[in-house]
Amino acid sequence: MDEELYSRQLYVLGLPAMQRIQRARVLLSGLRGLGAEVAKNLVLMGVGSLTLHDPHPTCWADLAAQFFLSEESLGRSRAEASQAPLAQLNEAVQISVHTGDITEDLLLAFQVVVLTNSKLEEQLKVGTFCHKHGIYFLVAETPGLVGRVFCDFGEDFTVADPTEVEPMTAAIQDISQGLPGIVTLRGDTKRHSFRDGDLVIFSGIEGMVELNNCSPQPVHVQKDGSLEIGDTSAFSRYLRGGVITEVKRPKTVRHKSLDTALLQPHVVVQSTQEAQRAHCLHQAFLALHKFQQLHGRLPKPWDPVDAETVVRVAQDLEPLTGTKEESLDEALLRKFALCSAGSLSPMAAILGGVAAQEVLKAISGKFMPLDQWLYFDALECLPEDEELLPNPEDCHPRNCRYDGQIAVFGTGFQQKLSYQHYLLVGAGAIGCEMLKSFALMGLGVRANGGVAVADMDHIERSNLSRQFLFRPQDIGKPKAEVAATAAQRLNPDLQVTFYTNPLDPTTQHIFGDDFFSRVDGVVAALDSFEARHYVAARCTHYLKPLLEAGTQGTRGSASVFVPHVTEVYKGPISAADPEGVPHPLCTLRYFPSTVEHILQWARDEFEGLFSRSAETINCYQEACTSLSGMDRTQTLILLQQVMGVLKRRPKTWEDCVVWALGHWQLCFHDGIVLKDGTLFWSGSKSCPQPLQFDPNQDMHFLYVLAAANLYAQMHGLLGSHDQTALKELLQLLPEPASMHQSLISDGFGEFQSYTLKELQELLRDWSKGPRLKPVLFEKNDDSNFHVDFVVAATDLRAQNYGILPVNHAQIKQIVGRIIPAIATSTAVVAGLLGLELYKVVSGPRPLSTFRRSYLHLAENYFIRSVPSAPALQLFQHLKWTCWDHLKVPAGQPERTLESLLAHLQEEQALKVEMLLYGPYILYSAQWPLEKQARCLCLRVTELVQQVTGREPEPGLRVLVLELSCEGEGDETAFPPLHYEL
Repeated sequence: MDEELYSRQLYVLGLPAMQRIQRARVLLSGLRGLGAEVAKNLVLMGVGSLTLHDPHPTCWADLAAQFFLSEESLGRSRAEASQAPLAQLNEAVQISVHTGDITEDLLLAFQVVVLTNSKLEEQLKVGTFCHKHGIYFLVAETPGLVGRVFCDFGEDFTVADPTEVEPMTAAIQDISQGLPGIVTLRGDTKRHSFRDGDLVIFSGIEGMVELNNCSPQPVHVQKDGSLEIGDTSAFSRYLRGGVITEVKRPKTVRHKSLDTALLQPHVVVQSTQEAQRAHCLHQAFLALHKFQQLHGRLPKPWDPVDAETVVRVAQDLEPLTGTKEESLDEALLRKFALCSAGSLSPMAAILGGVAAQEVLKAISGKFMPLDQWLYFDALECLPEDEELLPNPEDCHPRNCRYDGQIAVFGTGFQQKLSYQHYLLVGAGAIGCEMLKSFALMGLGVRANGGVAVADMDHIERSNLSRQFLFRPQDIGKPKAEVAATAAQRLNPDLQVTFYTNPLDPTTQHIFGDDFFSRVDGVVAALDSFEARHYVAARCTHYLKPLLEAGTQGTRGSASVFVPHVTEVYKGPISAADPEGVPHPLCTLRYFPSTVEHILQWARDEFEGLFSRSAETINCYQEACTSLSGMDRTQTLILLQQVMGVLKRRPKTWEDCVVWALGHWQLCFHDGIVLKDGTLFWSGSKSCPQPLQFDPNQDMHFLYVLAAANLYAQMHGLLGSHDQTALKELLQLLPEPASMHQSLISDGFGEFQSYTLKELQELLRDWSKGPRLKPVLFEKNDDSNFHVDFVVAATDLRAQNYGILPVNHAQIKQIVGRIIPAIATSTAVVAGLLGLELYKVVSGPRPLSTFRRSYLHLAENYFIRSVPSAPALQLFQHLKWTCWDHLKVPAGQPERTLESLLAHLQEEQALKVEMLLYGPYILYSAQWPLEKQARCLCLRVTELVQQVTGREPEPGLRVLVLELSCEGEGDETAFPPLHYEL
């Protein structure tokens, strides 16, 4: 298992599921756009082997959604043309091509069979055989703006882990002896989510050890939150500690074969209205297959005769078993048929992501599979006004790479796409998917159009399992540059430029008025809420539509924000535990109660020991006065960090081990117990437990190994990965308690009597020699001991304070702020954004046609809703929304502040009380009259320069001013004033 490559995916699926996936054998038949999406996702996610089957020759219509094909592929078998580019995505996956028919002998060689471009007759034949022989079977189809997925995992399929939620855990405070035994949870975990009947196991209990590692026990939740567990009367008395952990219950799923499910469909829906629509689409697909059987082709694009034939066939079908006999929606059937010849990349991405996730569920037993049909349509992308719908002449094939898309929207819309100029912010997983969509759609392929992609990050190995435009040879290169080049390979006509700059206040000279004046819209594919808010604010300022998406594990969302139509972006300001909001220092050092506290403490330890201390010593070497500002306590702490138990600079690996042992004693024993043995804590709080060093304890040993290596790195010495040799060395060294005689917590020790001058002299002696090398924390290298140090320090601190421990992967995720991610949800949200892009580009349309989408692939949760309209605000005669601006031209010659205020009063009846430019106050009616007079006579730009101390940026077209007016209420937020230069 390449844990670095699959690191983000492992947080979603777990190691056992990933190991099953790597052994799986999958047959994929059909390599048009949908099949290509399924194949891409499976290969990125590391399926063991994938066999491709599609003997049909590549045609022009394929290129609108099939990104492994090009003009050079025309006439070649789709499967054979796709094999080589697919293999580049993941060298660990065996990819082969089957050129013959699909026979029973062939099917028996696979665990999963997926059909994406098959006739109904073949679907039924293959599905019946797979159901009989226990082969997991899927069908996925996406004609035009409608798609569906069908799953058959057999009549007795076990889902070992039905949800994405981690098992609940809680720390134990007490367990009574009796019938029943009562488990009282620690105060910080009383508000738990255990329910009656949940199965639990116990671990780490001292005293009542009979419960440790016993078989799962059912619990009954008491009114006070305690848990009843059965008879404990014969068990030993409970002493302390322990953890209770939920055991997830497996579930059994019973699927029908395709021939039965066609007549008795179970569909994934959230409402009765959705169920009726899904049943109508179910009949529409049956009618479409019957049309193909009769005519040997799909209906012609927007041909009314063919569409009416499909409608009549659907109406003549037998009603579905188990459903109310209702008339079918003729308008829905007709639109389905009119655009069914089309092939669209966003639809392929959505259905391909869902289908690939179902393949993983089948292989791994992880997450609940579909039951059994999923129908998805985006017919709202078509114009509401029937007069604006395409006609057959506008949609007939042109023998160009966009034929599949033209079949749905027509050539006029294709031209609109080609002249668009879009900014993509972020070239990560979603950004790569969006660039692929732009290339396939033909967005910005004309001279006056284009795509700009901005991302300051560089490619890491962990990116390769989701960001499919990148290859191993690209590691270390700028994401924006590599992604732009790769997108141009998908479509050489794509006009794409890249920026390796962030989009933030520091780059307004790059992404300013001139830049945004050329942009038609913005797509945000960012992983921080702060960055999203900034980009959204720019879009609101420049009145540009914003498409925004994000994922976490198998969850995802996609939203669209259109000027004057929808509300603006209002996402969270930050994550749940935002960066830059530290826990109180006293809590971290003395009163930790959560894993977040000890993790932050361990992270601070790393920075203080191996980075900040080295930087301080280096500064002292460069300028001897640099320590003059440090008081005695600060100097003592620095000595404690860099010297520890040593009297001189380390010169050998053994010196570094001695230092690490001494620091272990300081942190986990001496820092918990005072020198006279008195416990540091007292009173009602639970007392922390000092630890005794034991090299046979994994975390004790790991701490010394990691700390010694990091200390060696800082001093430019050679470290060691040899654990056997380290254990032998530890046997020869004295106990940490006896060797540690220099400094302990709070500055006690033999240096306590030293004057500040004497302490600084010690530091001066220490600084003689080569510069120290500050160690910068890097979470993605498992061999550098960085995460190992934090893991060991966190675990040991948790033992000190009786806090629930967390494992290595969880610590790495929290400390590195790693977001769990998987290719499937990324593909789906990118496809959903592509659909909204169609709507935005098509021109003005009503709010009711836009969609905000939320999904949870692990639990088959799909919600698409109409976004909210912008709230209307009122003040006297004024009405405005968050998209509106007050505009005032600067004039020639430029107006003074007095003229500006007079203009606002005359034109808008606004008496300004205060005027601001960012954080600067330009004018206040509360100022003394003399000060007001000095400001009123200045030109506005002169006043801004005087107050801010700098001239406006060259090329700046607008000064954005905020105003407060007489008579406004507490909730009034006036629109910004755009002072046009």
